[in-house]
Amino acid sequence: MSTLHDGAAGGAPVLYRGVRINGDDPCDLVVEGGLITSLDGDAPAGAKSVDADGLIALPGLVDLHVHLREPGFEASETILTGSRAAAAGGYSAVFAMPNTSPVADTAGVVEQELALGESAGYVHVQPIGAVTVGQRGERLAELGAMASSRARVRVFSDDGSCVWDPLIMRRALEYVKSFDGVVAQHAQDPRLTEGAQMNEGTVSAELGLAGWPAVAEESIIARDVLLAEHVGSRLHVCHLSTAGSVEIIRWAKARGVDVTAEVTPHHLLLTEELVRGYDPRFKVNPPLRRDEDVRAVREGLADGTIDIVATDHAPHPVEAKSCEWGAAAHGMVGLESAVRVVQQSMVDTGMLGWGDVARVMSAAPARIGRLAGYGTAIEAGAPASFTLYDPRPARPFTVADLRGRSVNSPYLGRELPGEVRWTVTHGRITVADGELVDLEGLA
Repeated sequence: MSTLHDGAAGGAPVLYRGVRINGDDPCDLVVEGGLITSLDGDAPAGAKSVDADGLIALPGLVDLHVHLREPGFEASETILTGSRAAAAGGYSAVFAMPNTSPVADTAGVVEQELALGESAGYVHVQPIGAVTVGQRGERLAELGAMASSRARVRVFSDDGSCVWDPLIMRRALEYVKSFDGVVAQHAQDPRLTEGAQMNEGTVSAELGLAGWPAVAEESIIARDVLLAEHVGSRLHVCHLSTAGSVEIIRWAKARGVDVTAEVTPHHLLLTEELVRGYDPRFKVNPPLRRDEDVRAVREGLADGTIDIVATDHAPHPVEAKSCEWGAAAHGMVGLESAVRVVQQSMVDTGMLGWGDVARVMSAAPARIGRLAGYGTAIEAGAPASFTLYDPRPARPFTVADLRGRSVNSPYLGRELPGEVRWTVTHGRITVADGELVDLEGLA
């Protein structure tokens, strides 16, 4: 890790020369006291100078969907190791899913997670609260207590489990209205996916693996957008993955339903054909889908039907993935590779510009999560939270690129473009010239 820490909040001013904000014309960005003070190079005497020629400046990335595993599953990830992975990927803030042990279904647990994130210091860790007690789908968790806690929870999800009971889902949607919260649904009908191992279709039939049908996702989304419309509440759809789901969200938005949706980087790039090798790195929930679905979610992200990209970063210990397909855990790590995959699948294909990337990976997720002070535009007077990204190099993604505790990436050995060179969060440098800063050594 790098030990460079100049430019930490309250530290020496830094001049970043030649940055291209959202890919626009070069400018000279000055950071002092945790704020962006100038875009014209007007730096005070003694400012440190960084040659950032050709680097794209994006607002600090915000991930609305990560699994940090702590408390309870520290063999897979901790809040510290996951925070490092996030910073390495250009993130300034992440939302941590509640499927921990104990489940984050009380004010005490979410406040503990918040404190651990503050102690780590690499990114803001915003806890997500469970919708139901123990994520068992039987009765509502302490939504109001979590919302009024120091963690100020505004996103609630049973991710990993679907809120399957329509009455429970309705009550949750009604409850969160009082504090402008949102329910983030893992759309999966459990009865339609019992024993599922991959996407249901021709490939699953050929391989003899139990299929996860698209309708299991689409039917829950259709039900929930109608419930959200009925009660006038906010709904967010996690890891949307099928062409039919895109059409349902498009229809709901046309009706004026207050619904948002996310797509993962892996669903933008990878298809079910990768399952033919039975490599458990490609086992994920929802599963990798057909090429037609990949095209549809790309188009949905490009036209604004899908609001954001979220990684669903899901670390697992080696033994959970180094086994036969049927016994392997679902999930992939994705924080360090996300912006590179988005470049390959959406920017290099001409479907998004860098300003669009800023919207779907920073501004929109911060807005949906009601996270003040993040996802802000790069302008004078704004918090100094940004990533400097070099889109030019292309090289294979390797274990050396991973900064978390687990290595279950689907991109190992795959050539990806780009590289995060600097990450700055509220003036604190967490990645300097491509290397993580050792914050512990500077404490």
